Amino acid sequence: MAVSATMLTLPHFLSQPYKYDSVLHNHRDLCNLHINVSDPSCDQEETRHLTENHYLWPLMASAQLLFGVGSVPIQPFGLSYIDDFAGPGNSALYIAILFSVSVFGPAVGYLLGSVVLQFYVDVDRIGLGAEQELHQGDPRWVGAWWMGLLITTGFLLVTSVPYFFFPRTMPAKHNVMRNKSDMDDKKLDRSLLDRLKLFPRMLSHLLLNPLFLMLVLAQCCFSSVIAGLSTFLNKFLEQQFSASTAYSSLLVGALNLPAVALGMLMGGVIMKRVGLTLKTIPRFSVLVLTASTLLCVPLFFMGCQTHNVTGVNHFQFGQQGSLCYTNCSCVSSAFNPVCGSDAVEYISPCHAGCTNFTKDLNNTYRVQLYTQCMCIPGNQSHAQPGPCPNSCPHFLVPAILVISLAALIASITHNPLYMMVLRSVASEEKSFAIGIQFLLMRLLAWLPAPALFGMAIDKSCIWWKQICGKNFSCGYYDNILLRNRYIGLQMSYKVMGIILLMILGWKAQRTQEYCLEKDHCDPI
Repeated sequence: MAVSATMLTLPHFLSQPYKYDSVLHNHRDLCNLHINVSDPSCDQEETRHLTENHYLWPLMASAQLLFGVGSVPIQPFGLSYIDDFAGPGNSALYIAILFSVSVFGPAVGYLLGSVVLQFYVDVDRIGLGAEQELHQGDPRWVGAWWMGLLITTGFLLVTSVPYFFFPRTMPAKHNVMRNKSDMDDKKLDRSLLDRLKLFPRMLSHLLLNPLFLMLVLAQCCFSSVIAGLSTFLNKFLEQQFSASTAYSSLLVGALNLPAVALGMLMGGVIMKRVGLTLKTIPRFSVLVLTASTLLCVPLFFMGCQTHNVTGVNHFQFGQQGSLCYTNCSCVSSAFNPVCGSDAVEYISPCHAGCTNFTKDLNNTYRVQLYTQCMCIPGNQSHAQPGPCPNSCPHFLVPAILVISLAALIASITHNPLYMMVLRSVASEEKSFAIGIQFLLMRLLAWLPAPALFGMAIDKSCIWWKQICGKNFSCGYYDNILLRNRYIGLQMSYKVMGIILLMILGWKAQRTQEYCLEKDHCDPI
């Protein structure tokens, strides 16, 4: 895992310094009426940038694959280990503690990210404290994302040391493991070849177990919601409320993820104190998840309107063809947002018709004002660097509180559903079942769900920055469409999971075929 974290930082060191559109670098972002400049959006530098992306993707994929291999001793094998050696009645609580602690890790990561993202991405090349044109609120700003991975690498190396001192087998009392002596005899008699021969039969037995299959499919639905939140919640807060990357990471790490960890711990306590059975867990989960889903409804109305951007969703003369910057020879790949004195946003100073600018007296590396902007009506036709102020920043904190509360309530069901998986299979198949569960969750949730959420977000884009005729990055989103699709897709996954749990509860209530062991019918 430490090696994979180090590999994830390599794209920063192997690629060229970050480039962004700026009038201080060249004047092609300004309006020039006297010459007809050809679009240089596919010059040698841009071509090299696209080529770099092609060979860096396999490196990132290999690092993620290595990280998945390294996490196997913790999940899923570590969970089976805890269930075997925790003792009767304690495994639910101990597994809940493990899951809660594993969520606090990403929370600390987000908090660490909120710190390192305040530094410029090329701080190692220009030096700490060097004056910069960009500030954190600028959409062109890129923070030092790689610093957090390097810090994490050191912690991973330190925490990996205790694993070298674990024995190959753990001594256990006779009353800890169920049917221990029988299981030991079976394990000793089975060689690796025998286990491989049993693989098809055990796999078919698991997949034909309707309780196990519906449980895993329901968990895949809820894991898809987690995948969408963990991957794009930051981006959602940034685009919807114009929050900086560092501040949105701070909110996620300080509010959302601790709420998830608290919910998982509460689920473990409920399992230990109340003693939910295989029949009551689905009904309990349906009630809790329904409350969590209904709590997400107000999020459809908690958001900001899309900025008025000339040439994107705002046209001065009522039609797209009548744009005053047509003769300005603006570069199609330019993205340097400015806010006009008419409170309308423009893609770049060129799109505002600005022909000049003044520098900040306190920082000569920063533009203070763009002047002589012929596309901006009024006597004072000027533009401020950066996007126009957000119309509803007051919704940001209430929205993240609602998202965190819904996540806390939904996370209460995580431990009961997981313990139900452990109790729905025979003891000797437990580790194998957990492995198949994690495999199915990766294939059906963690792989397709981020792609599906990403497609929904991309379909909400109303203006793309293009390089060499290809969509490179989205500059502006339809905020209402983005909010409806992002929240709506999460609720759709939750509803599908609830329906599966309702069918599961009905099935478990009418049959007794899933009580594979006597203590399975008792409270877990």
